[in-house]
Amino acid sequence: MAESITNFIPLAKPNILEKDILLVNEVLRSGMLVQGKYVTELENSFIQLAKSKYASAVSNGTATLHLALKVLGVKEGDEVIVPAFSYMATANVIELVGAKPIFVDIDIQTFNIDVHKIEANISKKTKAIIPVHEFGLSCDIEPIIEIAKRYNLYVIEDAACALGAEYKEKHVGTFGHFGSFSLHPRKAISSGEGGVLITDIEYHDTKVKILRNHGTEIINGKMDFSDFGFNYRMTDFQAALVVSQMNRLKESIAHKKKLAKRYSNLLDSSLIQLPHTPNYTEHTWQTYHVLLHETINRDRIIEQMKLKNIGTNYGAQCMPYMQSFKEKYNLNCDMLFPHALSAYKRGLALPIHDLITEEQVEYIANTLNYLIKQK
Repeated sequence: MAESITNFIPLAKPNILEKDILLVNEVLRSGMLVQGKYVTELENSFIQLAKSKYASAVSNGTATLHLALKVLGVKEGDEVIVPAFSYMATANVIELVGAKPIFVDIDIQTFNIDVHKIEANISKKTKAIIPVHEFGLSCDIEPIIEIAKRYNLYVIEDAACALGAEYKEKHVGTFGHFGSFSLHPRKAISSGEGGVLITDIEYHDTKVKILRNHGTEIINGKMDFSDFGFNYRMTDFQAALVVSQMNRLKESIAHKKKLAKRYSNLLDSSLIQLPHTPNYTEHTWQTYHVLLHETINRDRIIEQMKLKNIGTNYGAQCMPYMQSFKEKYNLNCDMLFPHALSAYKRGLALPIHDLITEEQVEYIANTLNYLIKQK
């Protein structure tokens, strides 16, 4: 049952039903807690949904990106192109393999990488591109794939927020060499922590499954260790928690589309830039993200909304503006990434999830309209 508007409305809340909990209990009683039948079932459900050939469930969405980079051989001295606006994990994993992230500004309308600025950032050291499907909206992936082919680059799609999203009726994550998905509680379905990596290349999938389990491989009929791997396995009770949620994904996206339409009809667009959906895709609304007018103090609005029992937050980071990257590369973000910086400083994510009602959206929208007019 949805919460009353008199209670605190969280920015995100996973929709865990009793039947999901019963499956978790079943696994806990079985004693088979790691990589059992529900991990396999989850992987198969991703294959069916995305129409990919292979899928590997792992411990979290950051691990998926890390594994993809390792399998593709990205290493020290290489460069990887990423949008300047995303969650920090997108660029952190590049540092973790010793490579260098090359940041590219975003399209301020979609919050996705500006495809027209990619080519100018390619060098002889460039090994891969990690485009992000931000907030559940597919980026313009076809031109990115064309650029990657022209320069012989790998593509790892960061679809952490975009389960169920399509580009020209094809599921995101299936255009590049890998597609990475997150099962964090703010995502469409959640195992608490978890991630799934999809690919159509058998060798890549085999390597992922070896690396996620300490480098374990069966050689000459015996377990051996063929590589220096990680403990990135997913537990079976995490997978059990999420497998039945997969059956509710389309219903969840449909509900959020109604909420998003309600927001867009109610919010004052003279002071708020509303989300834009290009004609090549449909938004799945993992986040309803707006830009406040530059005269409005976004952080103060977040504080004031909390006092009104509404949970809001900024949407993502301008990654090169964060302390770790600022200290290492000292990039002029105002000049190089003005849109990413603006999205970080002015962006506001509003509550949108399965347990939100249209009545609550009306309350949130009216409250925000009122507060921004008091600036």
